Amino acid sequence: MPRLVGELVSDLPQARSQALHTLSKVGDRSAWPAVTTDLLHDADPEVARTAWRAAVALVPSGEEPALAGELARELGRGPIEMQRSLSRALAALGEASLEALTTLVAIESPGSVRMPRPPRDSSTTRTATSPLRSSMPRG
Repeated sequence: MPRLVGELVSDLPQARSQALHTLSKVGDRSAWPAVTTDLLHDADPEVARTAWRAAVALVPSGEEPALAGELARELGRGPIEMQRSLSRALAALGEASLEALTTLVAIESPGSVRMPRPPRDSSTTRTATSPLRSSMPRG
């Protein structure tokens, strides 16, 4: 394990990516502290993608919301395949991602998540739902 963790600071992107991949497959959560935010936001797209997968595999219970917040910062990065990788990582975090995404949307585009209020004297009852919630499958 120490040799793998040591490769995470290599100057070679391929070495970092391969070490992350192996750590994710081994699944030893003691390696979690080595999956740093620098790796999650690595300039090399393959390193970042592999870091997302490794982080999801290694994240300790209770740390999912913080990880989801970091991953949400990567929204819109790179070509469609990279965006799909990020979507899969966020989906794997489940409910922890929902709050991070909702917060990000509110910060990035204030007002876009606000729903109009029904008129007070309306004779019909209407409820507003968040676009994020309404597109989520119910289960």
